Amino acid sequence: MSVKRFALASIVTAATLTGACATMRIGSYVERAADFSHYRTYAWGPADALPIGDPRLDNNPIFRDYLQGAVERGLHKHNLLLVTESDRPDLLVHVHGSVRNVFDVHGADRNHGAVVGNEINVVDYEEGTLVIDMVDARTNQLVWRGWAIDSLSGILDSQARMEKKLNEAVMIMFASFKPL
Repeated sequence: MSVKRFALASIVTAATLTGACATMRIGSYVERAADFSHYRTYAWGPADALPIGDPRLDNNPIFRDYLQGAVERGLHKHNLLLVTESDRPDLLVHVHGSVRNVFDVHGADRNHGAVVGNEINVVDYEEGTLVIDMVDARTNQLVWRGWAIDSLSGILDSQARMEKKLNEAVMIMFASFKPL
């Protein structure tokens, strides 16, 4: 293989691999019957009973504190006031997370299993999912859920990158939260 073809192949492969796991997927759900006009306060609900499943996050109090701070900043921007559970909040906030290994195949026709071109590239990366739930404290019904799914490549080993990614995810999720 010539140097030019090798360089071109390397660039195309790198672009494909980076593109495969570079886009954060974010969404939200709003309960249609929920009346957001009466929500003024919130408290943290009970901690998730299930661990995230990755010791780099499960045993990282800085991650948990930073995530909680990002959520609180997002709710503050929507004029929601943090209170204790004994103050009878309008909403209870729950945060859930998970980490899983993902295998993404490039160069194969996913509908028919045929190989496109001369090679198949398999990308193995860790993907994280963050879910924020808001539950009406009086009815115990879910009224809003936001989620973000993204590659964790280069994030778990860098506190600055993790903070940036958490801020980005929470900010975009809360853009759809319109309580007032």
